[in-house]
Amino acid sequence: MSQEAQTKKPQGQSGGPRGRGAPVYGRGPPGNKSDSDKPRRPRREPVEEVWVPKTILGKKVESGEISSLEEILESGLRIQESGIIKKLLPDLTSEVVDVGMIQKMTSNGQSTRFKAIVAAGNQNGYLGIGMGKSKQMRIAIEKATSQAFLNVNPIKLGCGSWECRCDQKHSVPFKVRGKGGSVTIEIIPAPRGLGLVAGGKIKRLLELAGLKDAWTTAKGSTPTMSSTSKAILDCLRQTFSQG
Repeated sequence: MSQEAQTKKPQGQSGGPRGRGAPVYGRGPPGNKSDSDKPRRPRREPVEEVWVPKTILGKKVESGEISSLEEILESGLRIQESGIIKKLLPDLTSEVVDVGMIQKMTSNGQSTRFKAIVAAGNQNGYLGIGMGKSKQMRIAIEKATSQAFLNVNPIKLGCGSWECRCDQKHSVPFKVRGKGGSVTIEIIPAPRGLGLVAGGKIKRLLELAGLKDAWTTAKGSTPTMSSTSKAILDCLRQTFSQG
């Protein structure tokens, strides 16, 4: 055997013409910078869209000719833009009340959609409830929020309790009853300091409306929030219409 054959190394090993060393898997050998040392990408904040009025009523609100929601309600005009409510009531906040799924069997298979119920109120005499449906949950919540702003109604607050008889607006001025679907809800004025005697979601809706003390009674399928929210909104509308 010649000397060249003895000194020749097989290809693929380290030191050969194609030698690359042992392969390294994962994040590399120790000593490399981990992912935690890398600078994180700054979080992108949502950009608020600038409201551009499209209706005659919206242009009057934007120019300042109409400065309150009561003027619109007294004139009987129809509100078709949620930006009008946001302009007149800047302290209005929205909250998701309920989110559910709607499944339906079609000829192409099973279709799934999301249904969201959103309430908007300023805890000072204004409340609106809206519902939206879409294949994506985010779009359903956005539709429900826009509908809740369009359904905002004024509520007359007062003290209708014979035990209190104060001049503060902490309850309803008289007993009201509303119905939505199979749900019937009755709101009774209570003395100051009692609080809201109601269930979890019903109590939250009354808080958004601005009520602090009240008794409530409910009949029907109250877990169905679509009917329960309509019944509450029907109750609170009567305080303004009858008062």
